[in-house]
Amino acid sequence: MAQVVIRNIDDAAMRRLKSRAARKGVSLESELRAILTEAARAERADFDARAVMFRRKLAGRRHSDSTDLIRADRRR
Repeated sequence: MAQVVIRNIDDAAMRRLKSRAARKGVSLESELRAILTEAARAERADFDARAVMFRRKLAGRRHSDSTDLIRADRRR
């Protein structure tokens, strides 16, 4: 498992994070781990949703063979 050290966290933010952890009855470390895990998961979910939208937008369109485009670019 990886470990991270974060320095210079705003005092007010730390108080809110500690309070949030206390309200849930968990340690600060556990709450921070949950926050980071959810942030990473949400980012991936957002990417997946955008990829689905992009695929739908391009569905049915005819696309050129990129091999020809790459070769033409290399000859420049």
